[in-house]
Amino acid sequence: MPASPSSSVRACCVVAALVAAGSALSGCAGVSETIAPAFADPAKYELYDCKQLEAERKALAARTAGLQALMDKAQTGTGGAVVSELAYRNDYVAVRGSAQLAEDAWRRNRCRETPPDAAPASATPQRPDIKPAPKR
Repeated sequence: MPASPSSSVRACCVVAALVAAGSALSGCAGVSETIAPAFADPAKYELYDCKQLEAERKALAARTAGLQALMDKAQTGTGGAVVSELAYRNDYVAVRGSAQLAEDAWRRNRCRETPPDAAPASATPQRPDIKPAPKR
């Protein structure tokens, strides 16, 4: 039985609505980069020194990588894109906003990375090695 004209018009409208919704939602992926600082406290890193900022930047980078890995893993399953967005996207955007603010404070304070081979200075002086007296 051939399809009636009203059902083909209805199907066409459904397809057009899905295409419009898809294109509208595809723009949301780039929005998080510009909105990210809105999810973080702008004054949080104002009083941090370079040592604190370095530790915070490393922790935020690790958290960002962890959330990205969770989002990638979630997207491999059935309905994963939806789960990824619902479960992890808000945290990811908030962490990215904090990382961006920490980077701004890092640049504002003119901080430099600590070399990885630099040993921290000891607070207590090192005791010299004491050798036993020779026997007579």
